[in-house]
Amino acid sequence: MKIVINDIEYEVVENNNATIDEEQLKEMLTEYFQDFDYILGDYAYSKLRLKGFNEKDNKNYKNINAYENIHEYIEKYCAYGCKYFILKQIRK
Repeated sequence: MKIVINDIEYEVVENNNATIDEEQLKEMLTEYFQDFDYILGDYAYSKLRLKGFNEKDNKNYKNINAYENIHEYIEKYCAYGCKYFILKQIRK
């Protein structure tokens, strides 16, 4: 599944029981997230939280936001059994 938010196309890589609210994403996906290859959205206490991750070939790559650690991040920093989704930015 693909979605377009703020003129940027994303592919839904993973959707763990989460309903992606495109209107809410439009409000939250600011320019800050444009440099990330992946966006993790998780719901904690009924609120959407976003975090960006990158692949190693991204010039903004840092270990703290390494895509290969995304599931570890979910286990450590997201509520147990939370609903979440992962979007991959489609670069043109």
